Amino acid sequence: MKIYGDELTKNNGKRIPSREECDELMARYSMLPNIREHSIQVMNVSLAITDNLRKNFIIDRDLVIAAALLHDITKTRSLKTGERHDTTGGELLRDLGFPTTAEIVEQHVLLKNFDPNETLHEREIVFYADKRVLHDNIVTIDERLYDLINRYGKTETIRELILQNKGKVLAVEKKIADCMTVDLDQAIRNANENKRRHHRDKEGSGNTGESKKKRK
Repeated sequence: MKIYGDELTKNNGKRIPSREECDELMARYSMLPNIREHSIQVMNVSLAITDNLRKNFIIDRDLVIAAALLHDITKTRSLKTGERHDTTGGELLRDLGFPTTAEIVEQHVLLKNFDPNETLHEREIVFYADKRVLHDNIVTIDERLYDLINRYGKTETIRELILQNKGKVLAVEKKIADCMTVDLDQAIRNANENKRRHHRDKEGSGNTGESKKKRK
């Protein structure tokens, strides 16, 4: 069973930004194109998980979409300020009236209160999906963490924290895999292939348009 955003809002008052609102927020806060592409791919991986869960799991699909798209909402400015973009991203979304989305954004770097025996949460899906996407490419956990160490491991303490986080990522991976109706990696590969096919179709349409212009 999947609960969708409009039903959830009606039932318990939670406010979740729509896809259109997410796009507007990305533009308003000057999200760099590469960060936007990364966020869209994190959404694709998150949905590959969400859409292949066993029916007894209650996951808010709209919340997963919004949190995945906005998890790096303050990443662009953090490149200049050095701020913790997970923290400031959550603060921003709370100020905008999206506390449920904010809670997930705040935990997309370091997951808090993880219990492998509790029911699966949206925050775990987005946290894991982010660890499978490097730029806009789907990669292994080791490849992603190696990149994080190279880019952000400026001190031994930071490097140790990144490596310690790997154990939690693997635990979340097992939890997610146990909840799915299909193989986790296969579902993610399928999502990646769908993305590539979409890009090929767009390029093909563009080339067709150019050919028509030339014939004219």
